Amino acid sequence: MTTIDTTFRWLGGALHPLDDCDLAESTLAVADSWLVTEGRARALEAHRERFGQAVARLGGTISPDELELFWAQGLALIPREGEWFPRAELLERATGRELRFRVRPAPALQTAVSLWTAPNDPRRTPAVKGPDIPALSRLRQNAQKAGATEAVILGENGTIVDGATTALLWWRSGTLIAPTSDLTRVASVTARTIRMLAGALGTPGSEERARPSDLDGAELWAVNALHGIRPATSWIDGPQLAAPDAARLSAWRRRLEALRRPLPS
Repeated sequence: MTTIDTTFRWLGGALHPLDDCDLAESTLAVADSWLVTEGRARALEAHRERFGQAVARLGGTISPDELELFWAQGLALIPREGEWFPRAELLERATGRELRFRVRPAPALQTAVSLWTAPNDPRRTPAVKGPDIPALSRLRQNAQKAGATEAVILGENGTIVDGATTALLWWRSGTLIAPTSDLTRVASVTARTIRMLAGALGTPGSEERARPSDLDGAELWAVNALHGIRPATSWIDGPQLAAPDAARLSAWRRRLEALRRPLPS
């Protein structure tokens, strides 16, 4: 079984291995990725919908039926053993738009995160996952240079909007809180899943516009499709965060894990 990153391009109604000699410039227009563990994935349909909707909003010649076929062929390429982090992509090239599917080994999974406040917001298409990935990757690298593992993006008046590669949720007095929905950001599949579960379980939830200082004493989670839930253990130049509630964290991780389903055969 291969353990390298393999890229396939969509051509003539099928996915083909990408020629290593293909050096033509391209720009990432849309992307979506998710974790596959032993052939099982969480909220796969939500990832498919998010990718499909973003592609459709751009217009062009890619029909819903073609996109469905691309998605199905891509899923068939993912190994059913081990941990993988595949990514569906739409690229802008000089010759037009092109769909690609990358089969990537998952990086080492993390169980906690430390935060750093980004000095600016580098996003140019904040509601679409894809075009800003290079800039957000550089932002996360700057966080690492500062001794953290993730950057927090602030909006107007210093309001917490998002993480560079994560969505942010926090707990206060038993209530699960998210940034208000009018703060433009990528619609996180993992955050939505957690909030829907909370609603089904009767867990109080709300939204608020919060500055970093407002989270002093709160338990903060950074969540995404790769790592699931990671509690923030520290925030450089930020608030003093509460230690995670171990029992609550464990229960929510189990709930998320229980949502994994086998990939289509």
